[in-house]
Amino acid sequence: MEEGPYKCVRDGNGTVNRVIRMGTRKSQLARIQTDYVAEKLKTLYPDVHLEIVAMSTIGDKILDTALSKIGEKSLFTKELENALERNEVDLVVHSLKDLPTTLPNGFTIGAVLQRESPHDAVVLHPKNSGLTLDTLPDGSVIGTSSLRRAAQLKKRFPHLEFKDIRGNLNTRLKKLDEKEDYAAIILAAAGLKRMGWEARVSQVLGPEDCMYAVGQGALAVEVRARDCDILEMVSTLHHSETVLRCIAERAFLRRLEGGCSVPVAVNTEVKDSVLSLTGAVYSLDGADSLKEAMEISVDPGNKLESAADIQHVGVTAHNVPQCAQVAAEKLGVDLADLLLSKGAMEILTTARKLNDAR
Repeated sequence: MEEGPYKCVRDGNGTVNRVIRMGTRKSQLARIQTDYVAEKLKTLYPDVHLEIVAMSTIGDKILDTALSKIGEKSLFTKELENALERNEVDLVVHSLKDLPTTLPNGFTIGAVLQRESPHDAVVLHPKNSGLTLDTLPDGSVIGTSSLRRAAQLKKRFPHLEFKDIRGNLNTRLKKLDEKEDYAAIILAAAGLKRMGWEARVSQVLGPEDCMYAVGQGALAVEVRARDCDILEMVSTLHHSETVLRCIAERAFLRRLEGGCSVPVAVNTEVKDSVLSLTGAVYSLDGADSLKEAMEISVDPGNKLESAADIQHVGVTAHNVPQCAQVAAEKLGVDLADLLLSKGAMEILTTARKLNDAR
């Protein structure tokens, strides 16, 4: 990867300023998220000119197939990373849950911003206003393209049926409202909030109903690992608690070799310098599952130290104590190992095979 010349512009005073090109998906939500990151950077670095470059990804183009069936881990990130590699953009803004736990060589997550609610939300068809998943009539159809959501909710709400629904947030809401195919759909609460659609949320699902996806609710900024100046610039956006929670979650998922095609769910919390992680794996119908919890101290006094330039499941965070990052990654790996020792791989392998056969 040869580094091309940086793009610069001359302002009204004749000063030459560098242009930072930000890559993003074309969807409205992706643009909102990128604009949010751009505003943060502009506040911190008023002299830098930011240019947004939008593009479509595989996941945006294939809209008639469930994500878990496409068989590509980088559904929403590959084209953006290709642009990053070709020096067409200098950084890329992602929903962290879209980023695989192993990044291509030469890339790193340079910032993980403060997390919005990581939970899932129920959006009802207008005719079902006032109801909940518990009170919807038997046989009501719930739309979700997530194996993780479907597996947990099938077990928790056996009177409901679950069917795939694809498309961006706008498309899925339109499918819900304009047809009678779905009684409700399940969406990430964070996306609905960022779109300004909180009024459509009729129910937020807590961990007792549906644990969330790894990284859900957090935004990530991916950069070229060798671009020290860009890495230093975006690192100011890191939110320490979110970084630690997401490192633990990503380490858990990577150890389990999970992805879109298997139902894996998590719940994390930091309280009094203790990071707790609950993780679970499910069969496709939710009937078979394994769930365990562990915790670890992430107090900076913890002596699990490491080199300052190391990545933890793709994340580079120099301004978060390394010992805490090491502890967070260890927690994720240890919890995954506990589940694997109890038969998690058998559940996930069966789920993957059944999903491939659908």
